Amino acid sequence: MSSLRILFLGDVVGAPGLRAVKRRLPGLVSRLGVDLVIANGENAAGGLGITPSQVRDLHRWGVHVVTTGNHVWAKRELRRALGDLPRLLRPANHPDGAPGKGWCRLEVGGTPVAVVNLCGRVFMNPLDCPFRTADHILAGLDPPPPVVVVDFHAEATSEKRALGWHLDGRVSAVLGTHTHVTTADAQILPGGTGYVTDVGMTGVDASVIGMPTDRALARFLTGVPSGFGVADGDARISAALVEVDRETGRCVDIRIVHDGPGRGVSPPGRVL
Repeated sequence: MSSLRILFLGDVVGAPGLRAVKRRLPGLVSRLGVDLVIANGENAAGGLGITPSQVRDLHRWGVHVVTTGNHVWAKRELRRALGDLPRLLRPANHPDGAPGKGWCRLEVGGTPVAVVNLCGRVFMNPLDCPFRTADHILAGLDPPPPVVVVDFHAEATSEKRALGWHLDGRVSAVLGTHTHVTTADAQILPGGTGYVTDVGMTGVDASVIGMPTDRALARFLTGVPSGFGVADGDARISAALVEVDRETGRCVDIRIVHDGPGRGVSPPGRVL
């Protein structure tokens, strides 16, 4: 069996997250034998949005596809540049007329791959249905690539799990982003789809989901908004390592990788 190894980086948060990608990603790719790198970059610009230059930096440091989420429109300069950044994705379930695109196709070592970006609706901005949007995209892939990876940027665990089951057997992996906390449920669903509710974040772990602890505590203790900001310090990469059969597109292994403070690799994901 010939397999494709995909490394999917959880939300890159601010300058520390970007530094972690620059410093740690090349060694991680080499050690793990990675063929394709995808990263959610929607928190790269000070925790809110991403700029065109940051997208290009991520590409230069080894990220092939950059996905986003509900903060994709935070930087005006990105809206104007979306058409010039073919491997930057915004959620595909935005209504017709939104700039940019929600999925892309590429070839990795001779294997066709599609990457799809979707955003949830529960406790999030009202967008088109991510379930039916995924169905529409998959139906329109002609010819259908054997490998399809979905970044589902969503708040509710139930919505993420539901999409995983909805797409089981039709995509190679459904990988959750947005909540910045790695979940302990990496698994292979019965139809062969790799799944994890949230990959976590690429940022400073000694923080509150990337925010300085003092600011976060002030918000909770007083109820007074104090601005978010980005915690400074040594950041780690949190990622999902997904191994996929190049011919069938079925996931054969999925595990969580932390590189940086608290470095380690989880056991293989359980098979349901």
